Amino acid sequence: MTVATPRPAGAGVEPAGVDNRLVVGGAPLTWRTLPAAELPDPAAVLARSARHALAAARQHAVHGTELLLSSASRVDATMRAELHDAGFTVTVLDDDGAHPSAPARPRAAEPGRLWLLTSGSTGRPKRVGHTLDTLTTVRADQPDRTWLCPYAPGTYAWWQVVTLSLTQPGQHLVVVDPDELDDWPVVAAAHGVDAASGTPTFWRRTLYRDAAALARVPLRQITLGGEPVDQAILDQLREVFPAARISWIYASSEVGASIVVHDGLAGFPVEWLDRETPGRPILSVHDDELVVTSPYHGVGLSGPVRTGDRVQVVDGRVLITGRLDSDEINVGGSKVSAGVVRGVLTQHPGVAWARVTGRRAPVLGRMVVADVVLAPTGDSADAAPARVDGSAEHTDAPLPDEAALVRWCADRLPEHAVPRRIRVLTEIPVKETLKSDV
Repeated sequence: MTVATPRPAGAGVEPAGVDNRLVVGGAPLTWRTLPAAELPDPAAVLARSARHALAAARQHAVHGTELLLSSASRVDATMRAELHDAGFTVTVLDDDGAHPSAPARPRAAEPGRLWLLTSGSTGRPKRVGHTLDTLTTVRADQPDRTWLCPYAPGTYAWWQVVTLSLTQPGQHLVVVDPDELDDWPVVAAAHGVDAASGTPTFWRRTLYRDAAALARVPLRQITLGGEPVDQAILDQLREVFPAARISWIYASSEVGASIVVHDGLAGFPVEWLDRETPGRPILSVHDDELVVTSPYHGVGLSGPVRTGDRVQVVDGRVLITGRLDSDEINVGGSKVSAGVVRGVLTQHPGVAWARVTGRRAPVLGRMVVADVVLAPTGDSADAAPARVDGSAEHTDAPLPDEAALVRWCADRLPEHAVPRRIRVLTEIPVKETLKSDV
């Protein structure tokens, strides 16, 4: 396989993956046959579908158009006004073509610049500058793959899969729009998907809805990222796909792809901390916060970057438990990690998903509460968990009630960390970014 070498954006040359196969909306295409997008420069493109987003990505790869790309639903009126103020021509891209809205004060474009909107987990989304080169972090020779891309257009995770297909021959792409997510295993199996990237919520939701259909997808590469990854989801995926490589990636718009783990264990080895290797990020912990010094950081960032993610070292592994501003719950002066409690709940065989938060309480100030979605049982053949061979496995084990889950936590957590209220939801919630609000 020929591996692409970095080149200046806007060189007018098709990318190395131009003949890779694309499947969008069920229709087979290639990057070369994808209808071209005529865009202003600089452009903030609000794509109405996955196909329109891919067309904008190819336009940038070939011509170096300064580009901020997003799905239309992620950009509200206030954000549109901010983009106009920053000199972008806000352009809706749909089946009828490009619909530009020029700023009051146009500016010269910056050739080769790509802008990402952060997920907004700490407030309103921010713009982070990159290039196609800084977003292309997979450069080594790769086996031929057909990748599933379920992410919202323009997010960091979306660009990671898209740049792989743009820059390396043999990296094909099956893209699903949000209205196809519930049935993606059927689409993936039909088009030979053997590699898929998604958040833990994405994988949990798929296992919960139809694990038997998931088991029929011939996956050889499974990638998780975007949220804390616990041992329970890794073990569940290993049970269904014993021969697949399961990878956890820590990445963000600010510091790029910084951690990649393939050993099937949650977190990363503590020996990786403060290790200096040419071309690789340096990982550190300061005051329970992950700090990354990365060669793939966004424009304007340099040196150590505080990620806002809380970590704990347990049994020689560095675990990311959640955001600093939301993970720590103060219960009567004792600190509780919401991520640790969530991990204990998801270890219960009857729990498919959990969210843990703090709630105001008299005397203690805060108390720990949780929402859970219970694992499917034999009452539903469609939702039954899958055996390794893909057949449905029914279980007659009774679903746990609130009292049983409280006892489960009490046996594994200090008293102040045990949830005082546990609410059962009927569906795993998911946002457009494929994340739960955890």
